[in-house]
Amino acid sequence: MTRTVQALAYSRPSVLESSQAGRLLGLETAGGLTPRGAEAHPRFFSGFLTSPRIAARGLLAVADVASARYYQRTLPSSLDPVVTGNGDRLRFESFSGCCGVYARLDVLQEGLDGAETGHGTTNVDVNHPLREALSRITADDPLHLRVGPDEMAVTTIDGPVVEKKVPLPGRWLRGFAEAQVVSAGFDLRAELPAAEAVRFLRSLPRSSGNASRGARWVVPAGKTLRPTTRPVAGAVCLPGPERLVALQRVLRHATALRIYGPVADGTATASAWEVVLPGMRLTLTLSPDASRGFSGEGGVLEALATDDAAADAELVSVLLAWEPRIDPADLAEQSGLTVERIRAALTRLGTAGRVGYDLANAAYFHRELPYDARRAERHNPRLVAARQLAGSGAVVVDGELAAVSSGERRYQVRERDGVLSCTCQWWADYRGRRGPCKHALAVRMVRRGAAVAGGAAVAGGVR
Repeated sequence: MTRTVQALAYSRPSVLESSQAGRLLGLETAGGLTPRGAEAHPRFFSGFLTSPRIAARGLLAVADVASARYYQRTLPSSLDPVVTGNGDRLRFESFSGCCGVYARLDVLQEGLDGAETGHGTTNVDVNHPLREALSRITADDPLHLRVGPDEMAVTTIDGPVVEKKVPLPGRWLRGFAEAQVVSAGFDLRAELPAAEAVRFLRSLPRSSGNASRGARWVVPAGKTLRPTTRPVAGAVCLPGPERLVALQRVLRHATALRIYGPVADGTATASAWEVVLPGMRLTLTLSPDASRGFSGEGGVLEALATDDAAADAELVSVLLAWEPRIDPADLAEQSGLTVERIRAALTRLGTAGRVGYDLANAAYFHRELPYDARRAERHNPRLVAARQLAGSGAVVVDGELAAVSSGERRYQVRERDGVLSCTCQWWADYRGRRGPCKHALAVRMVRRGAAVAGGAAVAGGVR
């Protein structure tokens, strides 16, 4: 596993304090990007939470996922949640250590009171003492929230006094990218009222075992969900139901449960589970299997293999301004590109962590992950292997057919209706459900003339 160390430098630990003026939740920030450029300790919000107890539990749920491994529970590690200010809301995001669960808490405008929300993205310190303090909040007494240093500290901080060094696997970076791209293909499949949502979620197992092995399915039935053993029409995949345990923190406050996913095609798929809360939303997106991280899904590879989308993405990125909802039609008008090319460019930007996807709004939003998310592209094994094949002359194209020499073997890649198939074992196992194999990807690069540019990008990008 490709691994680097992410250094998170905070001016001081995040704390929950009490004073004569009331309680203050001070969340400290590390380096991040804002409209003013890179900042060591950006400041996004200073005001009151309308539902402090719910917000505390939602933040704890995001931290739960960041510190969890739902598969092969070894090598504990945790990256502090990412927070994005989108002008009208705060988004707290995390990813599980096993790369199979993506979590996001959206604190909406009606959940914030007292000040405008800034723009930008950074990591926020959620330490163990803070978690213990947040877990003790049992009433909705006024709670002031500060995301970033207070105004006095802005002018007095000489340098970081708290530093965390976190191992950052390359799989996490690819997982963030894949989770956004796969979510863009989801639709709302069911919505449960509060009572049914609580009943259903509390019926799920909280730990892995025989009951949760393999894919499970649920079918909307009136105001509830009915379990089924096979993907019948209208079914939604529930892979590894014990991975929804973080939602238990907020269940008593839920007003609804929304389930998103693709149309069932008979195979296990990812799905997203969104708990609607007063002024907030907490969403968990699950990979197709507890043993299967998002990092290997391959949904981003086609976008990464095209030079056209790369050039369009650079143009579109200049037009982004941390909007909470990105309108492709508006970007098309501003850039002169077609809406189809805008959507392809947004997919490409998603692979670098520069946009996320909000299922409730059915729209992308702008954020800039506070680490080198482009490593997800440079170190993607299939993408790197495909560029090496395309750049070494291993691909010979003859109409709809192409021959790819890889090692001592020779594979045939066929294109029909824009879809590539291959004679390799990867294609036999997954039939394109986890993205193209390296041979098909190499053929796509050669046909689009991307081999030279792609090979140069690899040579100059891997460090």
